[in-house]
Amino acid sequence: MAAFLARRLGAAVLVAFGVATITFLLIHLAPGSPLAGSGENPYVSAEAIAQMRRNFALDRPIHIQYVRYLTNLLRGDWGLSFTMHRPVLDAFRDALPNTLLLAAAALLVDFLLGVTVGTLQGMRPGSRFDRVCSAVTLTLYSVPTFWLGLMLVLVFGQELGWLPVSGVVDPALYHARGILGKLWDRAAHLILPGLTLGLIGAAATARYQRAAVLEVIRQDFIRTARAKGLSERAVAVHALRNAVLPTITLFGLSLPVLLSGAVLVETVFAWPGMGRLAFEAIQRRDYPVVTGAATLVALAVVAGNFVADVLTRIADPRTREAQ
Repeated sequence: MAAFLARRLGAAVLVAFGVATITFLLIHLAPGSPLAGSGENPYVSAEAIAQMRRNFALDRPIHIQYVRYLTNLLRGDWGLSFTMHRPVLDAFRDALPNTLLLAAAALLVDFLLGVTVGTLQGMRPGSRFDRVCSAVTLTLYSVPTFWLGLMLVLVFGQELGWLPVSGVVDPALYHARGILGKLWDRAAHLILPGLTLGLIGAAATARYQRAAVLEVIRQDFIRTARAKGLSERAVAVHALRNAVLPTITLFGLSLPVLLSGAVLVETVFAWPGMGRLAFEAIQRRDYPVVTGAATLVALAVVAGNFVADVLTRIADPRTREAQ
């Protein structure tokens, strides 16, 4: 186990280093400058712009900027935002909890709904339930994330008025409510963005789980269980234990999809998370925020794959014996 952890930790360091390097080079070599807006302002003098370039070390060669960036990154100094004029880590501390909450809700919808529907489909292939669910999952898998979000806003927010469509809480009423009221306010604001991310993920998980169940129910131990007279519920439990193993590997692959989808979802629902922060930083060419966000996402993806590997080792003893 120690060797496994050491290999994964080494891989995490290399991935984070590679992503930080590629992101740094891409954004610094792209045309334009984060101070371009100041240069167009007639009230900002050339001396002031030159001073800002010196303050942010933009007047130095790119290789010196890169070495300085990596050195500061290793020391825990992720830089100062060009546009927000605050440390990047402080901005991340405000935005990251909201994105983690959104990702947790989306993962819950994704795997709970996806595994359940996929298993039921696989146990009854060709039934009306299977055909309807296949059509629904294929449709959800095909639609763009932002379109689904806008449709949910239109139906449940505008037409029915059941749920709020923007923000994390209602700023006018949140602090005046009790504990239960505050919890409901947060949950109500989380439902639509969580469903937007989770439903599209659940569609892919359900199709993957259905294929895994169909593969398992053709095996000899399932035919033996049915021959012994076990109920379909008991057979489904036996099949699920084996069919869910390939689906566990989707956990690590779901994180980059969720984080990339969060950019659109957080923009549609005005959700103050990492995706929206990174999107606005890209528009403003805020180098420290963009490179820091990319590095953080890379670490999150590596962590997700690590958790998926650990869960696979726990669920399937054969992987431990092989290693």
